[in-house]
Amino acid sequence: MSERQKGYTLLILLFAVSILSIGLLVAVPVWQTQIQREKEEELIFRGNQYVEAVRLYQLKKPGSFPSTLDELIEEKCLRRLYRDPMTSHGEWNIILPYQRGATTQPRQARPSRQSPFERTSQKRRTPQEGSSRAGQAGRGSAAAIQKIYIVPFSALNSVDNPQIIGVVSSSDKSSFKIYLDSDSYDKWLFFHGMDSSNKPEIVYYGQEEEKD
Repeated sequence: MSERQKGYTLLILLFAVSILSIGLLVAVPVWQTQIQREKEEELIFRGNQYVEAVRLYQLKKPGSFPSTLDELIEEKCLRRLYRDPMTSHGEWNIILPYQRGATTQPRQARPSRQSPFERTSQKRRTPQEGSSRAGQAGRGSAAAIQKIYIVPFSALNSVDNPQIIGVVSSSDKSSFKIYLDSDSYDKWLFFHGMDSSNKPEIVYYGQEEEKD
């Protein structure tokens, strides 16, 4: 091969690499957006699974709420614990009905347990597990809750007599989808007794102590 032919070959390779690079610059953001939208749909599905699980728990134990997410498994209200798809650690923030005086200052840590989300498999949902709307029907069947208390999963042990009614993502990232008039994942509330037309007042963990 002559030097001239080698030069042409090199130019063609450089041109091909440039085209490929431009294609990747366009494709990667589109791919990332699609992945994020799929996670948003999964978040809605998983959140509503917890809403439905709490509803079933109340049918089995009227007037009672689970104090841990594991109780939903034990009472066969939920097939498995779903991770928060918007975070790498998978731990939700837990939604409790607000009761003044029921919360406490963070205590000395109790014996640590492995997070249930670390031992939960990543298996995709099956058709038998319900649709992403599974929890919507349960919302209208309970008295609307006007004020809620949001606690990180890791801090649940520092709350006296926790009564779990739902979950919310611990991610504060902005969302592509607007869900219940909210555009960040930590505002996408999933709890039994929610009135979608009347947003509840939210008290966050530690906020009550700061006010007092």
